[in-house]
Amino acid sequence: MSGQRTTLVTGGAGYVGSVLVPELLASGRTVRVLDSLLHGVLPEPIASGDGVELVQGDVRDDDLRRAALEGVDEVVHLAAIVGDPACSREPDEARSVNLEATRLLVREAHDGGVRRFVFASTCSNYGKLETDELATEDWELHPVSLYAETKVAAELDILAQSGNGFSATCLRLATVYGASPRMRFDLTVNEFTRDVVLGRELVVYGEQFWRPYVHVRDAARGILLVLDSPAELVGSRVFNLGDSAENYRKLDLVEILRSRVPDANVSFVHRTEDPRDYRVSFEKIGAALGYTVSMRVPDGIDEVAALVSSGAVEDPFADVYRN
Repeated sequence: MSGQRTTLVTGGAGYVGSVLVPELLASGRTVRVLDSLLHGVLPEPIASGDGVELVQGDVRDDDLRRAALEGVDEVVHLAAIVGDPACSREPDEARSVNLEATRLLVREAHDGGVRRFVFASTCSNYGKLETDELATEDWELHPVSLYAETKVAAELDILAQSGNGFSATCLRLATVYGASPRMRFDLTVNEFTRDVVLGRELVVYGEQFWRPYVHVRDAARGILLVLDSPAELVGSRVFNLGDSAENYRKLDLVEILRSRVPDANVSFVHRTEDPRDYRVSFEKIGAALGYTVSMRVPDGIDEVAALVSSGAVEDPFADVYRN
């Protein structure tokens, strides 16, 4: 059945998308990528064109979006203005891309006969937790940034469309890390590793705050697993995507790095006001779908360290490697 599917991946040339696309191709799917190439990068899996159709443009372009949906069986919606800093810089654009375009895309997908729709949301939706418990999908959401606000609102719209042959799933991703064809060094694990390995001073703000983490390949594997799972298990549902053992404080990341680079130059700026402080449970997706991760944060640190040390990335501080 997989060989008969055509999958549209919005944002398919991005950090997660450029890892997901080869996974989809390997499963026998035909893949269409809709991406604006905002950061000027065309990763090799898309550039090669083997089994991939690239539709270059903005997900807010009505004609382009509708054309991209033609003949599609399933949609993975990754396209977004990602992260708190990027959304804060361009709030109107963030709302336009992350919320308004998502609303149009999911309705057009529903009306156009698409069978599966997977939305990349975020664990940032949980905000600051005033408890030592791990947040589950049933917890009340407390978005404390524009980025999370747009994701929470989009989730509601997507789930409202789900049903009657249209299976929509929202995946709240942990903070992603690891090597990708469209590399990013503005993500916590990747950034910390780059700075320490290259001997730069690493300044850590709010070292006691918690975040969950997931390797980019495991994020891609989770998306593919949802697409391949029976609709009755995933339709109209929300899953946290990650592993419960992979909740770390920033201080924990530093300690892992120091075990590899003992003379790392690290300084801490203590903060108490950061509202994003959360640990998350990922038991639901494991119980429902048998999902497990293949990489842990120490593995990802070693991977990124090797990438940076090899010189394969000419200038890991270049703007092209950040959103």
